[in-house]
Amino acid sequence: QVRLVESGGGLVQTGGSLRLSCAATGIFSRMGWYRQAPGKQRELVAIISSGGSTNYADSLKGRFTVSRDNAKNTVYLQMNSLRPEDTAVYYCYVGFFGVDYWGQGTQVTVVS
Repeated sequence: QVRLVESGGGLVQTGGSLRLSCAATGIFSRMGWYRQAPGKQRELVAIISSGGSTNYADSLKGRFTVSRDNAKNTVYLQMNSLRPEDTAVYYCYVGFFGVDYWGQGTQVTVVS
């Protein structure tokens, strides 16, 4: 059974930084993060392949960086220059041969 353990969310002031981590049980070709703000649909933040190729939401390029440690089956999201509009529940995502798995979500709140 796939298990995803997320950590690193919390409360931060505008302009601050946070680093999210998600450790997975197993090896997955695609790992990354989505987020869902109150009243909005879940949206892509960033995805990284096992080979290191990345895909970001256009609006987040330059502020957010996704990375992974394949030896630890862990994906990270470094978030810099945070803004109140980044407030959301951030969900870890892993995928393998068309099957998707989601973490339980971690709250990120950015206050001004």
